[in-house]
Amino acid sequence: MKLIKFFLIGILFGIILTKSEVVSWFRIQEMFRFQAFHMYGVIGTAVALGIVIVAVMKRTKFKTIYGNEVVFNPKNMSIYRYLFGGIIFGLGWALTGACPGPIFILIGNGYLAFIVVAISAVLGTLAYGAVRSKLPH
Repeated sequence: MKLIKFFLIGILFGIILTKSEVVSWFRIQEMFRFQAFHMYGVIGTAVALGIVIVAVMKRTKFKTIYGNEVVFNPKNMSIYRYLFGGIIFGLGWALTGACPGPIFILIGNGYLAFIVVAISAVLGTLAYGAVRSKLPH
């Protein structure tokens, strides 16, 4: 019963992404071909909003729903690490027409071919977990 609020938020998130056409394969291909601003506007707005929200959370000592303070750990900002990861992520996004969140939204919208994409994403995550300790981080 405690998880029902997360389930409802997920449904709301799915409806919003569907109505804003963010899960549209056509919109994603438009973005990768530099033919439209739609997706860049959505992503840019999300990044800007994220920056503001994190800044507010840091300044106000924001707490989780369990009363614990939210802690932001410093990251190693190696350009090669993010460049390589971004290329892999972008290739997967361009090839499938979906990033991780929308995969499940598309399945929920009845595009059952994305079940293969979801399984592939899980297998890729498991493969990364298996070799993570051997990779340069």
